[in-house]
Amino acid sequence: MHYEAYPETSYPKANRPETKQAYTKPPDAAVPKSKYIVASWYGSDFHGKPTSSGELYNMYTKTCAHKEYPFGTRLKVTNISNDKSVECTVNDRGPFIAGRDLDLSYACAKEIGLIGTGTGKVRIEYLGRDARYVKEVRYSPARAGSEGPFTIQVGSYRDMSNAARMKTALEFKYSRVYITRAEVNDSAYFRVNIGKFSTKDEAYRLAKTLADEGYNILIKHYEERI
Repeated sequence: MHYEAYPETSYPKANRPETKQAYTKPPDAAVPKSKYIVASWYGSDFHGKPTSSGELYNMYTKTCAHKEYPFGTRLKVTNISNDKSVECTVNDRGPFIAGRDLDLSYACAKEIGLIGTGTGKVRIEYLGRDARYVKEVRYSPARAGSEGPFTIQVGSYRDMSNAARMKTALEFKYSRVYITRAEVNDSAYFRVNIGKFSTKDEAYRLAKTLADEGYNILIKHYEERI
């Protein structure tokens, strides 16, 4: 079997255009169509930095961060204090502050009048999902003595703070998340990994879930954490 190599990069740059309806799936019956939550927003401190989906955060585009919705989920967010609404795409994890459920980009927060208050109660409605965010499971190149253990790499960053943010984001839902350090072409990379598995098949079961959720996934040999 051929295993596709996963190129080492600091983070992929993939600023997508506004999602068109033709690329979205109809709402899943298992997903609540609407609910009330507390929203906040994040801006210039994160502008240009990688999100958990691998895209770069752009405070001027209509995106948001949520702890559980798969990347590419389309939401309609309505500020219940003024009835202003905006449609946005989940491409990040967060917020990391207790009592908050959704982090809006600056553009979204401005459109619904949330900049001044910082937080507010909103109604979110599930509109569907952009299927282009679903990823494939990749494998590191096969090597001699390819027995386990194996691990699942979810991100690789030159900046340790970006790796730490990804680790925190994954820990909303997953356990056994850890960071390793590697030297590639005289540059240091901090890799975010999940788990330790005896076989590739065992690793694949979780890797497929992560890839379907929208994470960039690589199954590789286990590395000791830093």
